[in-house]
Amino acid sequence: MSSSSDVIVAALGLPRIGPRRELKTALESYWSGKTGSDDLSAVAAGLRADNWAWQRRAGVTHIASNDFSFYDQVLDTAVTVGAIPALYGWKGGEVSLDTYFALARGTQGQGHSQGHGEGEACGCAGDAAGVAEGLPALEMTKWFDTNYHYLVPEFSRGQEFSLASTKIVDEFREAKALGYHTRPVLVGPVTFLSLGKSRDGDVDPLSLLPGLLPVYTEILRRLAAHGADWVQIDEPVLSLDIGDATRQAIASAYDMFARAVPGLKIQLTSYFGALGDNLATALALPVAALHLDLARAPEQLDDVVRRAPAGLALSLGVIDGRNVWRADLSAILDRIEPVAAKRGTDHLIVSPSCSLLHVPYDLDAETGLDAELKSWLAFAAQKLDELSILGRALSRGREAVKEELAASDAAVAARAASPRIHSAAVAARLAAVRPEDARRAHPFSQRREAQHAALGLPLFPTTTIGSFPQTAEVRKARAAHARGELDDAGYDAFLRDETAKAIRWQDEIGLDVPVHGEFERNDMVQYFGELLDGYAFTRAGWVQSYGSRCVRPPIIFGDVSRPRPMSVEWSAYAQSLTDRPVKGMLTGPITMLQWSFVRDDLPRADVCRQIALALRDEVNDLEAAGIRVIQIDEPAIREGLPLRKADWAHYLDWAVESFRLASSGVRDETQIHTHMCYSEFNDIIDAIGAMDADVISIETSRSKMELLDAFTTYRYPNEIGPGVYDIHSPRVPSVAEMVELLEKARERLADDQIWVNPDCGLKTRKWEEARPALVNMVAAARILRQKEAE
Repeated sequence: MSSSSDVIVAALGLPRIGPRRELKTALESYWSGKTGSDDLSAVAAGLRADNWAWQRRAGVTHIASNDFSFYDQVLDTAVTVGAIPALYGWKGGEVSLDTYFALARGTQGQGHSQGHGEGEACGCAGDAAGVAEGLPALEMTKWFDTNYHYLVPEFSRGQEFSLASTKIVDEFREAKALGYHTRPVLVGPVTFLSLGKSRDGDVDPLSLLPGLLPVYTEILRRLAAHGADWVQIDEPVLSLDIGDATRQAIASAYDMFARAVPGLKIQLTSYFGALGDNLATALALPVAALHLDLARAPEQLDDVVRRAPAGLALSLGVIDGRNVWRADLSAILDRIEPVAAKRGTDHLIVSPSCSLLHVPYDLDAETGLDAELKSWLAFAAQKLDELSILGRALSRGREAVKEELAASDAAVAARAASPRIHSAAVAARLAAVRPEDARRAHPFSQRREAQHAALGLPLFPTTTIGSFPQTAEVRKARAAHARGELDDAGYDAFLRDETAKAIRWQDEIGLDVPVHGEFERNDMVQYFGELLDGYAFTRAGWVQSYGSRCVRPPIIFGDVSRPRPMSVEWSAYAQSLTDRPVKGMLTGPITMLQWSFVRDDLPRADVCRQIALALRDEVNDLEAAGIRVIQIDEPAIREGLPLRKADWAHYLDWAVESFRLASSGVRDETQIHTHMCYSEFNDIIDAIGAMDADVISIETSRSKMELLDAFTTYRYPNEIGPGVYDIHSPRVPSVAEMVELLEKARERLADDQIWVNPDCGLKTRKWEEARPALVNMVAAARILRQKEAE
C-alpha cells in the first residue's frame, strides 16, 4: 500500500449517490418498475468503480470499500447479520430486493409494491419468497448529530444472527478484480447494537453481543482469506457518554477479533467528537490503528499522543468531513508535524474527520458560485486533494508542496479579510436584543383561550405539516423558469393555480387548517436561504439525507439578515381563497443552521440568533397580513445536541432562545406551531417545553405513539399533533390504522390537546398516495369526534 516511510493517506468513506445523483435516478426507476435489478446493480457497480478510481487518482493509499449502500449502511449491516424482524417473512437464505426495500420503505398494495418481480436479489442479502403487503418500514432516525438518516435495527427475544450477506467480501473482491486493494469499512458490532431497539421492549441490545460476534468474526476471516490486510471498523459510539458495560463490550469484541484473525490489521474508527473518558478503553484495544476526529475535537490530540502505545498507528482526522470550508493546511501541519516527528511517519495516517458522505462531490461542478466564495471552499474531491498534500508534506517535507501550501495560505487570508463576511447593522441589532424579546406576552393558558375563540376549530383539528407533492409539472415549471424559458409572470400564474387547486381540495375534504402547499419552494431551507443575506447556494452540491432523498445544503458565509418578506405573499394569497385559517410555514432558526454548511469563523450560537432575528421579522409580517396560524419548523433541534451531555445545557439555552426570539413578537391570538421529527424527546423535553410553542407536531407513526410517552411523563401542557401517517413510505394507511394510533394518543393525552396530522411534509410523495391518505386522516378525526360526542 505505501512504503514504510510514507504517511498513509486514507478516505474513511465517500459520497455514494453519484456526482449527478445517478443512484437516486436508478433507485426511483427501479421502485417504479421501469427498470430491473440488473439495471440497478449495473449503476451501483459503476459508482463503486468510479469511487475507487477517484481515490487512487487523488493519492489515497487506504482506499475504502463497502462504503456504498443502496439505502443505508446500518440497514446493510442488519441484513448482513440476519437481523431481520419476523414480520418481513425472511426464512433464511438470500434476501430479495423486495425485502431489503420493504425494511427501508414499507410495502403497499397487493404483493410487490416496489414495482419489480418476485425473487430479485439485492446482492447484499435475500429470501427468494415474496413480500407481504402492508408492511411498515423500519423506524428511521438521525445518524448521531448529522442530517443523515439511518434505519433503526430491531431486535427481539431470542434474537439469532447469521451471515446472511457477503456484501462486504463481494465488494472487496470486486475492487480487487479491478486492480484496487481496498480497506473494507463496516459498522462496528457495539455501535450496531447500541443504535438498535428492542421490538419486545425488554431486550438489552448489548446482551446480544455474544451471538453477534461470531458473525463479525466470520466476516473478518473471509476478508483475510481473500487478501485484505486492513479493515476499518467504525465505532462512533465511543464519542458518546457510555457506561462500563458498553466499554467492556467493546473490549471483549476486539479481543475476540484479534485472537480469531491475528494477521488482520484493524483500524478502530470513532468520529463526531472526542473519545474523552472512553480513551483508555480505545487505547487498550488490540488494534493496529486508532482514528481521531480532530475537526470536532482538536483538543484531544496532545493527550492521545502522550498516552498511545508506541506500536499504535494514529489516524488523524484533520480535514473536516462535515463542512465545506477549505482547510488551513499550514496550520494543520503546524499541529501534526510534531506528531510525525515523535511517532514516525510509518505510524501516521492522515484522514478526513469522518466519512465524506456528508459533503458534496466536487467543487469543480459549481459554475454559478462567484470566484471569491468558491476559493474559500472544498468539497469531497478537494478534500481528498488536501489529504494528499498533507501526506506528501509529512513524508517529503513542505518544500515538496510549497505551491499548494501557498495557495492554501492565500485563500485563508483572503477569506478572513473579505468585507462580505461582517455587517455592522446585524451586529448592532443582535447587541440590542433584550430578554423580554424572547418571551410571549402571556402564558399558554391565557393564549389558548384567545386562540380557541379566534380560530373556532373542532376537537381533533386536522392539518398537514406544510408541503404538498412536488409533481413533475411543478419541477418542470421551476426548471423552465430557472432557464428563462418561462417568464416571471407565467411562473407566478402557474404557482397561483397550483396553490388555488390545493386550497380548494383541502376545503373539499374538510381539512381544518389548510396550507398553501409550498409549490414555490425548492427546499425548506434553501428557499429561505436564497432570500436572506449571508447565504450562498450550489447547483450540484447534493448530499444524501436517506435512501434516494438528497438535499443541497446552503452555505452560510456571512452575517445573516432579511432584506424583504419571503413567504407573506403566498400565505396571504392562500388565505384569500378560503375562510379556514391558513397556516403560514417557516423553517426555524435552529434547522436553518443545522441543515446548512455553517461558517466556522463565528460561534454557531451567534449565527443562529442572527437567523432568528430575520425570521422574527417574517413572523410579524405574516401576522400583519392576517395569518393566524404560523408554523416554525424545528426538526433539527435534537440533532444539534452535542454528543456529550455535559455540553447540552449551553446548546439548549441558545437554541431555545433563538426559537423564542423568532416566535415571540406576535399577539396572544396568533397560534405558533412547531414541528419536529426523528427525535427521542425524553432527554430534551424540558427544552421543548421551554420553547413555548402553542402546538407541536411530531413524528410518531413508526414508533406507534411511543414517542408521546415523554410528553405524558412531563405533563406537557400545550397542544400536540402526533403523526398518524408515515410519509416516508409510499403505502397509504387505512382509516382503521389511523384511528388505532389516535386511540393510543388518547391514552396519553387529553382530547383537547390532540391535533391530527401526518408525520412530516408531503413533498416527496405522489398525489395518488397523499390524497387517499389525507382523506383517511380526516375520516379518522371525524370518527374520534363522534366517539367523544357519544
